[in-house]
Amino acid sequence: MTASSPLPQGSTIGILGGGQLGRMLALAAARLGMKTHIFCPDQQSPAFDVTPFKTVAAYDDEAALAAFAEAVDVVTYEFENVPAATAEFLAQRKPLRPGANALAISQDRLAEKQFLSARNIAVAPWRAVHEPAALDTAIAELGLPAVLKTTRLGYDGKGQRILRTPDDAEAAFAALAPKPLVLEAFVPFDKEISVVVARDVSGTVKSFEAAENVHRDHILKTSTVPAGIPAALERHAAMVAKAIVIALDYVGVLGVEFFVVSRDGRPSLLVNEIAPRVHNSGHWTEAVCITDQFEQHIRAVAGWPLGEPARLADVVMENLIGEEISGVPGAFDGNARPHVYGKAEARAGRKMGHVNHIRRD
Repeated sequence: MTASSPLPQGSTIGILGGGQLGRMLALAAARLGMKTHIFCPDQQSPAFDVTPFKTVAAYDDEAALAAFAEAVDVVTYEFENVPAATAEFLAQRKPLRPGANALAISQDRLAEKQFLSARNIAVAPWRAVHEPAALDTAIAELGLPAVLKTTRLGYDGKGQRILRTPDDAEAAFAALAPKPLVLEAFVPFDKEISVVVARDVSGTVKSFEAAENVHRDHILKTSTVPAGIPAALERHAAMVAKAIVIALDYVGVLGVEFFVVSRDGRPSLLVNEIAPRVHNSGHWTEAVCITDQFEQHIRAVAGWPLGEPARLADVVMENLIGEEISGVPGAFDGNARPHVYGKAEARAGRKMGHVNHIRRD
């Protein structure tokens, strides 16, 4: 079997990371007759409940990684902060999909913005910040308010500070780590949308429809489809997402987040960030699409042709955060499809599950 030939049923897909995304990938793989092997250092990983094989070890444990690679047919990952050395180690032994290059670019905000800007993909104005003097210069060039962010390990609002006055700069620079940082101009946007796109080993690209996203306390709360944007803007978002996966020589599912902004009275798009994995804002697909994002990712990394992403109904995906999970199943009507992640402890700000509210005429 060559690296590009489709994996047969019964093959084993290795997944780095054992959170809810790994769990949903494992469930999708099982539907297609595949096995999964989850590698994660957390013994209480919710994905362990639904996989036949698991390894509990640190991501820098080369002996464990080598044994993991020997036991699987292909490797993928459920989060973008897999150490680069881990990805490179595994890529030398088994196909890694998406590849290490996509991981390196998307896990570093500065590298991501350089990658997008070099391809004339519109992003918010930004400056790299290596030391306090560079922050002062960046503020002078971009103006305030602005957002100072870490280049790595930031998610759900973590790793960033809003600068409203020059007096905010010193404390924000000192508080954020690791360095360097990146300063982004504050963008007054009309709404946030995202597109989940997939590319297979043959280069075929298929996108799901755009979702409109609403955040609460910096955490995604709802994703609504249709997104309520002009058809031309939706086509443009899909074209940008397609350009990104082609430029990355990407295999798998990728999430692209956009700001919808007004320019000269017309809506346009700025890419906020990319995520090299199945995406929270794509959870709606499991309830109303012929092929959901999880199956699409498994198909791609296994070398299978992509499925049909067509949507069959309108839907609102709602994240269940912290104690909101206690509402399952009684708080929802017959058009709701809940998904519980099986995490051991409900904590404030922790995503415990989601529910898809299906809209039927």
